Amino acid sequence: MRKLLEDRKISLQLDTHAQEWLAHKGYDPVYGARPLKRVIQQNLQNPLAQLLLEGAIHDGEKVDISAQGDHLLINGKSNKSEEF
Repeated sequence: MRKLLEDRKISLQLDTHAQEWLAHKGYDPVYGARPLKRVIQQNLQNPLAQLLLEGAIHDGEKVDISAQGDHLLINGKSNKSEEF
């Protein structure tokens, strides 16, 4: 994902909570870490794309990612679509 944002000079900074959240949500005892790609797409990539389209994230910006409860926070805001 970082490579996708590199052209726009946007950097992602995932804190420990976000990394642990992704690892927990993206792991399945049967499939291992294979579900991780879908979790990243649904909970990080899609909300980031929406924020880019809305103009809430600009070229050259550093985006802070954290986790709280059952969702990720992007620049301190929930990634749930109804909150954007």
